[in-house]
Amino acid sequence: MGDAVQTFLGRKDGLRTCFPAGFLDKFESDFERRSMEDMAFSSGKHYFAVDCKTHNLDTVFNMPNLISVRRLANFYMNDTNVFCLLIVEYSVNGTEIDYTKCYFKPIESFSWDCLTFGALGWGQIQIANANKLDFNDTIDRKSWMLELCSKIDSFYLEEIGKIGERREWFEGIKQYWIEK
Repeated sequence: MGDAVQTFLGRKDGLRTCFPAGFLDKFESDFERRSMEDMAFSSGKHYFAVDCKTHNLDTVFNMPNLISVRRLANFYMNDTNVFCLLIVEYSVNGTEIDYTKCYFKPIESFSWDCLTFGALGWGQIQIANANKLDFNDTIDRKSWMLELCSKIDSFYLEEIGKIGERREWFEGIKQYWIEK
């Protein structure tokens, strides 16, 4: 489903037609599979990297990865870069797909109440439960990024504790095999 929505929006008559004429200076949708953006556009001095996510409302729980914390931190070192999420909600009705809602927001408008971290690489920002999105459109990027730094520090400390427990457990396994 995600690939179909991304393909449609990436066409010439897709996402481009969602904006007023002349708003998009440049539009691209041909990115590598591992790229952080599925499509991108520039408008004025800003570069908008857009990650498309689809959410089937008929499911109970979805926890999509959004972006690596390191990749976002590096990308946001340039004030003209904006990382946006395009979330398309849908439900399946027999053989029909009903698109019910669409969100197009920069990541910093996502409230930390609906975000979490996954332990992949340096850490992945994830939506904790796609059925419960929460936004704060008044927060500025600096405040959001400072909160990211505080939250990732706590996350790393938690991961260090888990790694210590895992090391102890495997020490026991190692001892078992030494004594066997």
